[in-house]
Parts: sequence; structure tokens; C-alpha cells
Amino acid sequence: MGTPSGLLQHLPQRVSIYEVSLRDGLQNEAMMLPLESKKKLAQALLETGLTRLELTSFVSPRWIPQLADADDLARQMKPPPGVTFGALVPNAKGLERARAAGLSEIAVFMSASETHNKKNTNRSIQSSLETFGEVVPPAVELGMRVRAYVSTVWGCPYEGDVDPEAALDITERLLNLGCYQVSLGDTIGVGTPVQTDRILQIFLERIAPSKLALHLHDTRGTALPNILVGLAHGIADFDASIGGLGGCPYAPGAAGNVATEDLVYMLHGMGIETGIDLERLIEAAKLAEKIIGRPLPGKVHQAGTRTRRG
Repeated sequence: MGTPSGLLQHLPQRVSIYEVSLRDGLQNEAMMLPLESKKKLAQALLETGLTRLELTSFVSPRWIPQLADADDLARQMKPPPGVTFGALVPNAKGLERARAAGLSEIAVFMSASETHNKKNTNRSIQSSLETFGEVVPPAVELGMRVRAYVSTVWGCPYEGDVDPEAALDITERLLNLGCYQVSLGDTIGVGTPVQTDRILQIFLERIAPSKLALHLHDTRGTALPNILVGLAHGIADFDASIGGLGGCPYAPGAAGNVATEDLVYMLHGMGIETGIDLERLIEAAKLAEKIIGRPLPGKVHQAGTRTRRG
């Protein structure tokens, strides 16, 4: 294949993928899925070699009815050795539920734009940070790991452009609270490679790449190009959703995260290790389509991994 040059000279040898389909992927689905279907999908994802799965969210069922079975799902799905199950928690009550369900990792979530944060969490940015002061340090003291999401870093559906410096300030505050990693979100999928390069240059002046992940929705087909920029900057953690399943209830028109199988296909083709079986990912994506009852936008589970001749 020859030696990469320029942008592709210094890439991570291995990438960690955080699978979010069971939470971020399902939360926008109108059809209520039975608990057994979610467990079946979770098992299929585990069989691919994925080791980091976000199972659900301990938010009020009034906010996201699809995830009303969070306690049951988390209790009934036990992670195999070497696998971490996580869940979103909005507040101290959510932390109590996650701990009671036996989870060892949680995630907190907020937006970089004030309007989206209020619509998504019913709080101001400052109020969210104060609430997380009641969640993150206690969770860490209990021996739990805490991840964080900062949404709308690339743009807000209500406010338009978002100041990267404002997103950086929020990210640093979350890390200082005790979060081990912050996942930066292009919630509405507006980012371009040049914008991603600019954002990451700003962030990486003050934060190590190991403390950052990218959570990129593929609304306009730019998630993979933006991930390529992230790789060139040394980012080695990416969120993905099987089949491209998902969207955001508070970001009208947003598509799901980059499809896990599309991301793994690209990484493996670049010689980057993931520890994931691509063929089994394709099977899991097809199962997700069957469970959801409609085609999903991921490309590789539709096209396969090889060009047929003949």
C-alpha cells in the first residue's frame, strides 16, 4: 500500500469505539421496542468484540418513554469480562438508579449552546454544571468511572454557530469535576473537515487527546471525513451507532451517529486495529433493521465488504 504521507502520517495504531445505539440510537424511535429485543441487539453487539456499550439512560420516562425499561435492562444484562456497560444519568437520582442496577460507569450530558441545553435538559448551562457537581465527584468516590458528553460543539439547531472556546471551557470544567473523558458532539451533523481541524486545534492546546472522544452525527455525510481529521490529531476514541441508528429529539432533522460498521470498515482498511469483527457487525446491523422494522442508513451493512466480480 505504500507509506502514508501528509495528513495520514501519524495515526493511532488502535482505536476504541463506544457503541451508543442502545441509548442514543433508540431514544428517537417512535415505536416502543420490547425489552427482549433490546437484549437481543445488545447480545449481538457483544458478539462483535465491542467492549464499550452504552445500554440506556436513567432519565425520567416522561422525557424519553423508549428508555423507561432502563433499570430492567441494566440489571438483566451483565457485562462479560473486559466489557464495560454505561448509561446516561441526568442527576443524583439517576446515579442512584445506575448504582442499584450494578453499573460501573455512567455518563453525564449537556450542550455547548444555551438554548439546546435548556430544551434537552430543562436547565441552563450553569445549572447543569452545578448538578453534575452533585453527581460526578460522588460517583468517582464510589469507584465508578464517569464520561461526559458536550453536544452542539459544531453548531446548534437553534443558535447556529457555537464558539469553540465556550465548548472548551465546559469541557475543562467537566474534566476538573472528575470525568475521565469528554465526548464532543456534532449533534446536527453540520461539521466539515476544516471546521473539525480548527476545533481540535483549539481543544488540543489545553487538553490531551486521550481525554477527548468524537460523537459525530452523519446528517450531511461528513462524519467519516471529520473522523479522519480527528485521527490525524491523535484522537483514538469515537462514538458510533450500529447501522447509523439514531437522531436527537431536540435537534430536528438530525440523523444518527456514524454507522459502527462504516467506521470499522474504514479503520481496518487503514490498518488501524479495533478488536472488532466486521462481518459480525454487519449481522448486528441487519438485526437492528429487523428489530426497528425499517432500513438503516449505514452503507457497509448494505453493500458488504467486497466488490463482486463477474
